[in-house]
Amino acid sequence: MQQKRSRWVYIMLILMVLALLGFSGLPLISSIIEANQSGSQTQNQTVGISPEQQTQLEAEATGYQKVLEREPNNSNALRGLLEVRLKQKDIQGAIEPLEKLAQIHPEQREYSILLAQAKQQLQDYEGAAAAYRKILATYPGDIQALSGIVDLYLSQNQPQRAIGLLQDTLEQAKQNGDKPSESIDVVSVQLLLGEVYAQQKRYDEAIASYDRALEANKEDFRPILGKALVFQEQGKQDRAKPLFETAHSLAPSQFKDQIGQLASEQSPANSEQ
Repeated sequence: MQQKRSRWVYIMLILMVLALLGFSGLPLISSIIEANQSGSQTQNQTVGISPEQQTQLEAEATGYQKVLEREPNNSNALRGLLEVRLKQKDIQGAIEPLEKLAQIHPEQREYSILLAQAKQQLQDYEGAAAAYRKILATYPGDIQALSGIVDLYLSQNQPQRAIGLLQDTLEQAKQNGDKPSESIDVVSVQLLLGEVYAQQKRYDEAIASYDRALEANKEDFRPILGKALVFQEQGKQDRAKPLFETAHSLAPSQFKDQIGQLASEQSPANSEQ
């Protein structure tokens, strides 16, 4: 039976953490996640694309490539080529324009995040980790990079490494104090840490992490939802149900359906009986 929290639950929680922070890179991130979940991939996967659409996309790609032959740093052409490759779900083909865009626009961290995610999906784990670390070296509180490298560590069965990174980030936040240039979203880091603990069935530590996140804002639905899921996973429906209801009432409208679906999931503890 299920031994760890489902991948779907994990992705949903991470997207909730990121979406409320308003990252412009989320649509592209979602595209790559969708490509990864669609099954076995080839370097040029075109599931769901008609032959006519594929011909049109290839023509667009050729046009962008011709521009780049003359102007290798043309950002519009690079973005256009990237968009085409993502529509084709050609993750390998997205690497080159992503690398170039990340190099040309280091201030736009979404490109580096996408590059790391793409490399991870192509099983270039060292390349993915290096891309995340490069971001975190300059922006240690970047939640997208933190969630990405944490996911990478978990996929490589290195949970303690993920926990250590998040704990170090929280410690650095204490040392930074109120310096605006070095601000770290402590609540989001606590949420990530709570989810890692929950993944590892360290339930008491997960609850404690979510409680610390709640101290900053009692109206934040995310740590409440996290606690509900922990109790649900333990088969403690009497404790989970009111928390799901509270999280649902506090959550923005775009998350209410997902929370309802999460609340209806059967707990692993009950399913094993």
